[in-house]
This record gives sequence, C-alpha cells and structure tokens, in this order.
Amino acid sequence: MAEQNAPIRVGLLGAGTVGSQTARLLVEQKDELAQRIGRPIELSGIACLDPEEVDFPWIDRSLLTSDTMSVVKNADIVVELIGGTGVARTFVLEAMNNGASVVTANKALLAKYGPELYKTAEDNNVDIYFEAAVGGAIPIVRPLRESLVGDQVKDMLGIVNGTTNYILDEMTTKGLDFDVALKEAQAKGYAEADPTGDIEGYDAANKAAIMATLGFHTNVGIDDVTVEGITHITADDIAAATAEGKVVKLLAVVGKDEHGVSARVYPALIRNEHPLASVRGSFNAVFVRAEYADDLMFYGRGAGGAPTASAVVGDIVTVARHIAAGCTGPAIRMYNDYPIAPLSTSKAAFAVRFLIHDNPGVLAKISTIFAKNGVSINGVNQDLKPTLKDPGYDGEIQQLRLVTHMTDEMTLRATVAEVCELDCVTGDPSIIRVLD
Repeated sequence: MAEQNAPIRVGLLGAGTVGSQTARLLVEQKDELAQRIGRPIELSGIACLDPEEVDFPWIDRSLLTSDTMSVVKNADIVVELIGGTGVARTFVLEAMNNGASVVTANKALLAKYGPELYKTAEDNNVDIYFEAAVGGAIPIVRPLRESLVGDQVKDMLGIVNGTTNYILDEMTTKGLDFDVALKEAQAKGYAEADPTGDIEGYDAANKAAIMATLGFHTNVGIDDVTVEGITHITADDIAAATAEGKVVKLLAVVGKDEHGVSARVYPALIRNEHPLASVRGSFNAVFVRAEYADDLMFYGRGAGGAPTASAVVGDIVTVARHIAAGCTGPAIRMYNDYPIAPLSTSKAAFAVRFLIHDNPGVLAKISTIFAKNGVSINGVNQDLKPTLKDPGYDGEIQQLRLVTHMTDEMTLRATVAEVCELDCVTGDPSIIRVLD
C-alpha cells in the first residue's frame, strides 16, 4: 500500500528552453497532475551542464546537479531533453536497463537509434514516449501509435519545421528574398544563429524518419531520408507560385507503394485550396491519408518552450498512469521489413526555372531536349529580367519557367542538366516539385 502512494519520481535531463518549462508545469500543476495520475508525482533531480547558471523561481536549486547518471539511476521516469545522439543514447539506454521509463523530445536520437530504443523498452517492460519529437505540441505520434492502429496509413505529408515555414511565409506575404527573411527569423528568435539544420531540411528529415517508422511499422532511419532544403528558393519562385494560386512549403513526405517505403524532405508547390497551404508563420501541420479514416490533419504550434513542454508533460502523465496501474503502454514493433524505395521510382510534376539569353530559338532548343528525353511540358512562362547580365553576352536575360507533366525525377534532373549545357542558358536552375 505504501508503494502505491509513494511519489513517482521524475528525473529531468536538461534545463534549457524546453526543460525549464517542463519543470515549471510539473511543479505548478503538481496537485492536479496527481489527481489525473492517481499517485503523487515529483521531480527527483535535474541534470544540467552548469547548475549555477540555472535560475528559475519554480526550480528547487537542491535538485540541480551536473551528475547526470545519478539522476538517471534515481528516477521512475527519465525525461531526456539534452539533445544529440551520443551521450543522450547512453543515458536513455541506461535508464531503461535500470527499469525506468523514458520520455524524450530528441528527434535526432530516435531517427538514428529508434529501433534499438524501442526494443530495449520492450525487453525491460518499460515505456518510451516521444510526442514532442515530431511537431512540438501537435499530437501526431500518439495517433500513429494508438488511434490509427486499426487502419492502414497510406501516406503522410507535413510541415514539421517552424523556422522554414516562417521564412517561406514571410517571402510569400512580404516579397522578401530568402536571405532577408532568414535574418528576420533570426532576429525574432525563430531561427538559430546557425540555421543549417532547419534551412537545409535536416531537422524535418529526422521527423520524416520517425513518421515513416511509426506509420508503416518498419525501420526507416535518417540515412534512408532524401533531403532538400530551401536555400535555393528565390523571390521569383515565390512570385510565380502566387501568380498560379500556389504557395511553396517545405514538406516531409512519407509513403509506401509497390517499390517500398519512401521518406523525403523537399520544397513543393501546393495549391491554395490544400489544407497545408493555410499553415502560416511558425505553425506546423501533418496531413495523414489513411485507408479507412480518409484524410486527417493535425495542426498547432510546432516549437517553443511552453508548447513543446506541454507535449512532454502529457507523455510524463501517460507514463506515470501506467506506473500507477502497474502496466506499460503498447510496444513499438517493426514487424514489416519493407525496402526503401529508390529515388529512381519517384515521380512528380515539376516547375523548372532557367535564366536564358533573349534570343530567337532558345525556347525551341530547350523544348527539343525535353521532348528527346520524354519529359512533357504542361506550361511555359517567360519574364524579362533586365537587371541581370551574363558575362560575354550583351543582350538581356529572360527567366523561363516550365511546368512539366508527371515524370520521373531522375529523368527530369538529367534533362535539366543537359539544358544547362547550352550556351544560351546561364546561372543555376530552380527545380520545385508540384504537389497534385
């Protein structure tokens, strides 16, 4: 009976933006959370690199320590918020092997070591929950693990990085160039000083790997995800999209077909009528197509200390309820062994932009190359760019934008490379997928 009334101990690894807000929710809602769980819950320790630098009124300083392993070994639930894939893996494995359940927001860790961690949790009869690892406060992991287990997920596409969505939204609504929009995002705290992980698509790729693994019950790691960021998107690309009633969004796209499972991250043109087109600013959304539930969309804050902490604490409460009831949640089992679909099987319509010399016959030369390679052109648009110059050419430069019919990606890229070898083509081309 005493054990049933004993507090459930929560060890927190990390006291940064999310960690500090997680501690706040646990402390300030302690009594109500106990009512929801059926047992008291308490912070048993908070590990951080420099305890002296942590100064939040809701954190009891006696709980702070730089001895992370001591926190791991003296908790019923270990909450990993330190990030990275090195020491984080060590602490998470140690916690589960020591009989503690784990809550984490570490998408990089799960994308690289997910199968090992899921198996370790099952072998030790403990939980591992990670709602905050994909989409911040958006509940998408739990539906994939539980709500949709009676269905068949066909594919998922999502805006899962708030930084890139904010940048593209600013480019769309204010006509900004990429570099200007990025600096604005950094000034407002939406982008890190080093934004590489966001703007090159790596953050979204980690989430795509997790989504594919959960959705198709097969092992999809970060190395299986093809990644393309948004650094090549220009104000001209955005303006052309707007003129066509479309927007550009960085998407994480996962699917399964006869070739296997695919997980990709890339910018795409989507029509204004699509539910994802209305996702503005730093918000995130995930669009799920299921065999029987049909279309579902999950929308909300994708980042930030308080929203992410809300998802973390939700997982803590779930795990604590399991401990109070003497059980665990459903294991994450990868019973399928689907191959990773090769890039050569990827098909889409594409918008391709070239910078060309304003001479007769240029369009005919380019069209001939497209036709020779079997790439059908659906639409053509030309805009004069009088401010641009090409060394060795005295005439004016035009922007030529072609939209193709559905074609395979490898052929399209080979065709574009061949066009770029023409003397009348200058600069770097832009290639953006068009979502149907």
